[in-house]
Amino acid sequence: MILNGIDIGVLIAYTLILLFVAYWVSRDEKGHEKNANDYFLASKSLPWWAIGASLIAANISAEQIIGMSGSGYKIGMAIAAYELMAAITLIIIAKFFLPIFLTKGIYTMPQFLENRYDGRVRTVMAIFWLALYTFVNLTSVLYLGSLAISQFIGVDMVYGMIFLVLFSMAYSVYGGLKAVAMTDIVQVIMLVLGGLFVSYLALNQISGDAGVVQGFATLMEKAPEKFDMILSKDNPNYMDLPGISVLIGGLWIMNISYWGFNQYIIQRALAAKNIQEAQKGMAFAAYMKLFVPIIVVLPGICAAVLATDLAKPDQAYPEMMKLLPHGLLGVAFAALVAAIASSLSSMSNSISTIFTMDIYKKLINQNASEHKLVFVGRATALIAMVIAIVLAKPLVGKSEQAFQFIQEFTGFFTPGIVVIFLFGFFWKKATASSALTAAISSVVLSWLFKIYLPEVPFMDRVGLVFILCCVLAAVVTLLGGAKEQANAIHLDDVSFKTTSGFNIAAVGVVLILAAIYATWW
Repeated sequence: MILNGIDIGVLIAYTLILLFVAYWVSRDEKGHEKNANDYFLASKSLPWWAIGASLIAANISAEQIIGMSGSGYKIGMAIAAYELMAAITLIIIAKFFLPIFLTKGIYTMPQFLENRYDGRVRTVMAIFWLALYTFVNLTSVLYLGSLAISQFIGVDMVYGMIFLVLFSMAYSVYGGLKAVAMTDIVQVIMLVLGGLFVSYLALNQISGDAGVVQGFATLMEKAPEKFDMILSKDNPNYMDLPGISVLIGGLWIMNISYWGFNQYIIQRALAAKNIQEAQKGMAFAAYMKLFVPIIVVLPGICAAVLATDLAKPDQAYPEMMKLLPHGLLGVAFAALVAAIASSLSSMSNSISTIFTMDIYKKLINQNASEHKLVFVGRATALIAMVIAIVLAKPLVGKSEQAFQFIQEFTGFFTPGIVVIFLFGFFWKKATASSALTAAISSVVLSWLFKIYLPEVPFMDRVGLVFILCCVLAAVVTLLGGAKEQANAIHLDDVSFKTTSGFNIAAVGVVLILAAIYATWW
């Protein structure tokens, strides 16, 4: 057991504070009972700072901290392309896609697809997202989180999973999205503090107590290959991040799908007070994304110098946490638990939202009362967690790099999802049959590429499958002609105006990113 009594005390104090905040913000006014709007969309009352913090907290979890730090250990700073390009993606989503979603007043992404196409597309995609969030996202977060708890406390991984589930469910099942979003503010503070402590002490040890600046310079001298942002074909990690195509190819598809059409991410913006608050929140998240490599990737690179004999790359971040003195170790461990609990609560809330609104209310009980919908949502979240506990180790335990496992598996479906939404937005003739064609062909083509063309990096595969899905969907649309009418989105009816503050923020993100890439290139 690595933690001592002081560290455990910090963790307990953090847990109690978080639960208090959750129940305080979740309390109902006298005589008011939570309805679906309250539970799933936080009564559409979230301010920009809560949206931005919640977006980052939902995104950065065990698979991000432990998994991306592991990729930093194995690959280097090039893995930060996910984070840096996400900043631009957030600006694009806020400007062009978010106004459409908010104008439609939707609860879920499948609901939007029914508005645009038909009920078949809604049901198929709802089932897909439920499976993805439960069998890939929840299982990955639980497995990596319990692995860290097992290393630090010395308990069996099953008990770690149970603790994480009980902790995250203690407030999210009761309070819904509002409890999740508002406690995420505390979670982000803990996450940043914990990550900075780990990076600071790791760099200071590399420099021999000469400071972080000297430590960073020494790190670049000892492991210069870890700071290549664009990998060449002779790099052993090229298959994970295939050179310049990362910046112009499949990573764009991955990012647009994740930040624009991912229920447990976009649900925060759907719960905003208004479009201005939603856009400012996403801009705030974009700025925070620029600093994530410092607290997530850098510790992994430090581990490549300080701990060269790790059995698996995913052990890098927990190994660097051991550098912290007791007390600060408790803070960093609480930050890790915070990130895990935040993502678990976010995912479970989105699973419950999709099942309740797109499956239960749509197909099973169309006349369900508000009380019944909230009950079904809570029950669904609990069932999903139980399934994830059972399947976490069998599904994720065999992967060497959990972050890459998640990305590659998700990449089977991502091209089709992006085609469905982009065609829905920008081509009025696109039909439900073309949407279903894109969804099915995305999985089939990705699988064929993986079997028969394994030498193609998965990031390039995502880009190629996206192009092929576009072609197939276009052919089906044109062959269908007037036989199948779709509910075209009239973009002329949607306001794409943004505030001057948002425009300035967008320019700032682009300039900072340009400076970063110019420096590292």
